[in-house]
Amino acid sequence: MNLSIVIPLLNEEDSLRELHDWVVSVMNKSNFTYEIIFIDDGSTDNSWQVIESLSNENSNVKAIRFLKNFGKSQALHAGFDRAQGDVVITMDADLQDNPEEIPELYELITSQNFDLVSGWKKKRYDSVMSKNLPSKLFNWAARKTSGVQLNDFNCGLKAYKNKVIKNIEVSGEMHRYIPVLAKNAGFSKIGEKVVKHQARKYGETKFGMERFINGFLDLITIWFLSRFGKRPMHLFGAWGVLMFLIGFTATGYIGISKLYRLYNDLPYDLVTNSPYFYIALTTMIIGSQLFLAGFLGEIILRNKESNENYKISNELNMN
Repeated sequence: MNLSIVIPLLNEEDSLRELHDWVVSVMNKSNFTYEIIFIDDGSTDNSWQVIESLSNENSNVKAIRFLKNFGKSQALHAGFDRAQGDVVITMDADLQDNPEEIPELYELITSQNFDLVSGWKKKRYDSVMSKNLPSKLFNWAARKTSGVQLNDFNCGLKAYKNKVIKNIEVSGEMHRYIPVLAKNAGFSKIGEKVVKHQARKYGETKFGMERFINGFLDLITIWFLSRFGKRPMHLFGAWGVLMFLIGFTATGYIGISKLYRLYNDLPYDLVTNSPYFYIALTTMIIGSQLFLAGFLGEIILRNKESNENYKISNELNMN
């Protein structure tokens, strides 16, 4: 199979049939063998009924329905788990991503051997203040932090080799950072293609300004996980030992200093009257706690089981 097209959605009943017909038209025009995988992330409208109708008309339409809204990352995780195509395309269901881009994305993966190609909505039809400017700031921070030189991390239109999506785990709200996850997994040939962005035709956006706050927090998380996720003791243990040694050395100096004054009949004060004693003691305690945090992190990591953070209600045409 040439292509798996993975489409997460939430309350997009008005756009689904139009999107399906558009994708199928592109597939037939290019003679692709394909599957379309819709992931209904807990829609409360008639999205699932529309998908059922489409699957009855087209056996290439497959679908997964979540019991409730678990988030876009979980929806992509479920879609990636089922995808069988040599190249996997992700796109949003709101008709803002253009299916006509798919053949060129496919060509970049198959002919130019990219592991991943991300879309870049260079010209956007969103609000400048609420989306465009925050998005530019967010993408700048993501480039600086991750080292992945993309202009638009959050574009839903992306293409992957099948082995890429089978070797990364998308959880939490990490769908924004799939290129970073791919890089951390060892897939280094990551490209970018300017794609057409279209104004939303139906409904309204499901994401508000809070997505940028969450995005920056997730960026910090993924930076930490990429550097220390497999070896927490290297961070917590190192800082713990350093702080403990500083505190221990300072405490030893205070004690030896008092003994010296006692031995030479010099005036002295109680150790507990010195603020430096409490600073040193606190440093030793914090150092011990950091070391234990690293140790516990190593134990948890070695006993970690991979869990699916979503529950499936229905499936269509999933063999």
